[in-house]
Amino acid sequence: MGNMVVRTWDNFWEPELQPVPYGPTTFDPNFGFNGERKERVMIATEQELRAAKIPKEKWDYCAHLLLEVERCRADNFPFVWNCKPQAHDVSNCYYDDYVLRMKEFERERRLRHRAARLAEKAQAA
Repeated sequence: MGNMVVRTWDNFWEPELQPVPYGPTTFDPNFGFNGERKERVMIATEQELRAAKIPKEKWDYCAHLLLEVERCRADNFPFVWNCKPQAHDVSNCYYDDYVLRMKEFERERRLRHRAARLAEKAQAA
C-alpha cells in the first residue's frame, strides 16, 4: 500500500498513472477475479438515518452499525459505557472499509501501470 513519500515520488515521475483517491475506477471491477465480486450496498435507509440524527458525512457502509450504537445509547442512558461492544463494531467496520479502499486504490494503480507496460510493449513490437 505504500506510504505518502513513495506515492508522492511515484506521482512526480508518472502523474497520469496515479488514480484519484475516491475517484471513479478505470477498469472492470471483475477483471482478474474468478467470477462476480459482490457489490457493496448500504444496509441502513435514509429515513432511519434521518430519524437517528446521524450526520450526512457518516452515511456510509457502516451506518447500520451506527444506528445500533445510537439505539443502545438511548436504551442505556445514562450508562452509555454499556455500548462499548457496538462502538467497537463500528470502529472495526471503519477500519475494514479503509483497508478495502486502500486495496482498491492499489489495484487501480497497478492496473494502470500494467496497461502502460502493455502499451509500451505493443508500441515497441
